[in-house]
Amino acid sequence: MAKIPEVILRSCEKAMPVVGMGTSSYPQADLETGKAAILEAIKAGYRHFDTAFVYGSEQHIGKAIAEALSLGLIKSRDELFITTKLFASFAERDLVVPAIKMSLSVALSFYVVIFLTISSPISPLKTSHVRRTRVLRLFFVFWISKLELDYVDMYIIHWPFKLSKEVKSMPVEKELIQPLDIKSVWEGMEDCKKLGLAKGIGVSNFTPQMLEELLSLAKIPPAVNQVEMSPIWQQKKLREFCEAKGIHITAYSPLGASGTKWGDNRVIGCDVLEEIANAKGKTTAQIALRWVYEQGVSLVTKSYNKERMRKNVDIFDWCLTQQESEKISQLPQRKTVTFASIVGPHDLVLQIDQEI
Repeated sequence: MAKIPEVILRSCEKAMPVVGMGTSSYPQADLETGKAAILEAIKAGYRHFDTAFVYGSEQHIGKAIAEALSLGLIKSRDELFITTKLFASFAERDLVVPAIKMSLSVALSFYVVIFLTISSPISPLKTSHVRRTRVLRLFFVFWISKLELDYVDMYIIHWPFKLSKEVKSMPVEKELIQPLDIKSVWEGMEDCKKLGLAKGIGVSNFTPQMLEELLSLAKIPPAVNQVEMSPIWQQKKLREFCEAKGIHITAYSPLGASGTKWGDNRVIGCDVLEEIANAKGKTTAQIALRWVYEQGVSLVTKSYNKERMRKNVDIFDWCLTQQESEKISQLPQRKTVTFASIVGPHDLVLQIDQEI
């Protein structure tokens, strides 16, 4: 099996493997299950792991890395590329640095939280009592071990809107969803990179209009835009826009998020993909993933099944014919993952769903 290739990203200090293992699951996997799956993925050759504050899997990755080092599966943490994401409840200028510190930290205590918050150059403890109380409450609610790392390789704004307070379940009330202040939040993201807490910074689910605004004010441009992309949601216009602007696309749900609350089987059950797979002696998933990779993007895919995990990275020593690729390019298009299905069919959310 060929080694997973890497891509050089703009304004990122480290090359990124073009296939990453996703760690979002519904319901959430327990610690031992998640850790075991990540260890198995490392054995299978994965070196990029994608998580997020809201996934509840940062701790799984942290524990798995520690065990992989002790077992000799990797020689150093630097062999891995770790992506995590800023949750929408922290999408404020003075919450970004404390939020990434929380994702990185180990077994936060109340006093450690205070120290981490004070150490931020834009400390919320220097602002209003209301804001200070909110920050400390957020940290106290999520008082658990996290990645246990000094830095992440990529830190991403997860959602292109803000939640006005912490939430514990979805969907959410309409009044909690607010427009994202791109300028101020991105300044916080730039601080993360300047402080060495992230090697690279990026966004997720950003429309061309949002990216134009961001590029007009960013001192450090976004390295990636992580969006839904698959053979049945090909994102051609967005890909062309991002390529012209030097922003790398990472595809999430390239297999249609089959088996999740928000996904379906339209990719895995696609007759065209299945026909090509049978002709080439591959799985339907391999055909879909290979097609996505051949579009010049990276991808994040998730399976905790050992066999599928290995097959999902066995896509680099063969290719699709021009005829096969053209057949896939002509598939009917329909978005699978919508924010409306996750947080609720509110006006701002519906608008974003239409544009991306």
